[in-house]
Amino acid sequence: MPAMETSDLTARQYWEQVKANPNRAKFGFGAKAAIINIDLQRAYTDIDSFKTAYQTDPQQIDYINEISALARAKHMPVIWTHVAYMDNADDAGTWGTCTNTIDSLQNIKVGDPRAELDPRLQIDRTSDAIINKRMASVFHDTPILSLLIWHQVDTVILTGGSTSGCIRASAVAALSHGFRTIVAEECVADKHEIPHFANLCDMMLKYADVEPVVKVREWLKGHPGCRPIREARGCEF
Repeated sequence: MPAMETSDLTARQYWEQVKANPNRAKFGFGAKAAIINIDLQRAYTDIDSFKTAYQTDPQQIDYINEISALARAKHMPVIWTHVAYMDNADDAGTWGTCTNTIDSLQNIKVGDPRAELDPRLQIDRTSDAIINKRMASVFHDTPILSLLIWHQVDTVILTGGSTSGCIRASAVAALSHGFRTIVAEECVADKHEIPHFANLCDMMLKYADVEPVVKVREWLKGHPGCRPIREARGCEF
């Protein structure tokens, strides 16, 4: 059995190498997408208030607002998730047992400012789904799979954070459920560049297409659009 390949590249350099490969196979976009914006709550976006927050691309929120609006205009579903737990954190399960500080995951309570979606987000509360998830994957014990089936979605576009945590877990789950999975590169973030770029590499090579936001924008703008789901289920081609 050959030995594990070694390298002196940084995670960022390895990512650039993987991304630049012209022969890289892709899953591609399908017929209809959903935008799933993961945990863009103040605990992870408000870098001036909470030490658990992080920023990779300073235009992340702007890009997410843009592609969400484009999808909404084409009658594609837009979903926002956030994590928040009951007072005793029983719904955090084992995940909430590693640490127990003021900043620990299980201490983000329902109604806590850290659970609030970032006020810069442009959410249409008449049509977008807002879902409280409790585990890493957006699919775990949430109605998201049912929503995607109802909307006849075959592609999910993931944004939010963290790249190495909930984005990766959701990408693996999305592929496992049979969806083409797109990670919008500038729209995901992590606390440190090593897990960020290492996990972009891993998702690109195994579970998802990691596409620059310009490609996501182009696909959405070029899409012919779908009929409103309650009028006629399906897209106009």
